[in-house]
Amino acid sequence: MLKAYKYRIYPTNEQVVLLAKSMGCVRWFYNLALNLTSETYKATGKGLSRNEIINLLPSLKKEYGWLTEPPSQCLQQVALDLSSAFLNFFEKRAKYPNFKKKGQKQSIRFPQQVKLDGEDLTLPKLGKVYCKVSRLPEGKLKSVTLSLTPSGEYYAACLYDDGKDKPVSSSQGKSVGIDMGISHYVITSDGTKHGNPKYYRKYETKLTKKQKQLSRKQKGSNNCKGARIKVARVHNKITRCREDFLHKLSRKLVDENQVIVVENLAVKNMVRNSKLAKSISDAGWGQFCTMLKYKSEWEGKIYIEVDRFFPSSKTCSNCLHQIDNLTLDIRSWQCPKCQTVHDRDINAAINIRDEGLRLLAGGHLATASGQRVRPSKGTAFRGNVG
Repeated sequence: MLKAYKYRIYPTNEQVVLLAKSMGCVRWFYNLALNLTSETYKATGKGLSRNEIINLLPSLKKEYGWLTEPPSQCLQQVALDLSSAFLNFFEKRAKYPNFKKKGQKQSIRFPQQVKLDGEDLTLPKLGKVYCKVSRLPEGKLKSVTLSLTPSGEYYAACLYDDGKDKPVSSSQGKSVGIDMGISHYVITSDGTKHGNPKYYRKYETKLTKKQKQLSRKQKGSNNCKGARIKVARVHNKITRCREDFLHKLSRKLVDENQVIVVENLAVKNMVRNSKLAKSISDAGWGQFCTMLKYKSEWEGKIYIEVDRFFPSSKTCSNCLHQIDNLTLDIRSWQCPKCQTVHDRDINAAINIRDEGLRLLAGGHLATASGQRVRPSKGTAFRGNVG
């Protein structure tokens, strides 16, 4: 089973210079290969294969001598990364590959001749780089990806193969439905509500101040570069705080439950709401679901996503009666059929759990309680509002 461990590294001044050159070469070759592949596809209807891109290197190195400075494996890795990018595009998992820019996050991958021994990370041509190891990984080191953040910090993502197979998933145990929101980040089917820290809102004033200072600097000057780094550090702080919160919450939910059911939210469509866009983006629901998914796979747990149009908020979890309309400002409502008073979010989480268990059972009639959660035949779907 493959697992990646991310560490902060501290290269020397000489290593920083070599890394900058290597990242620049890799970025240049990636953009060249992407442009050539696109032009070839327009002309012939067929792109370049991975081997055809790699075969370009010998002639390019003769024409551009500086291409010999980075390790050869890093340039060959570009062909594999570009092929994967196109594969994700054709299988509709990602957008069309974009050109890499110098001002954005930079990265370079070392697929061979890498070694992590204690706090020494050995890389081709770079030698030993000091690595702040928080925990020692188990298994064989497969590759190392170095990245440079806009704030000037270097990180190493070490991919390890522990030699173990993924545990067999089992549905025996506690199940939980998760409804995600803004005022409360996560509401579970057992009635627990986890608060939303809203880290962007917390640092918004500081970020605004730094951005104003950046806007007053002359573009291209050293003062402008320093102000840009200060803005990037605030963004980095927000990102790290959010990731820490999401990792801890996802780990808690995975450890306490065997079956985890969430809603497949269309975040891209939801951020079109101008009043909620900033709060939705700050929440990081997609990243949270990704963490739940891979951590569940590691532990042999079951992760299920319920269709986004499932009317979880408008359906009574007691008698399954579905009301016609439920606006976002209504946080509790009473079922007109069985008179049960529902907390909007807890009721939605219960319905999400029951629908997930029905999907897990593989039938349209089976549920955790032996009842149908979906509306009866002929009832029109009105979509989920919460």
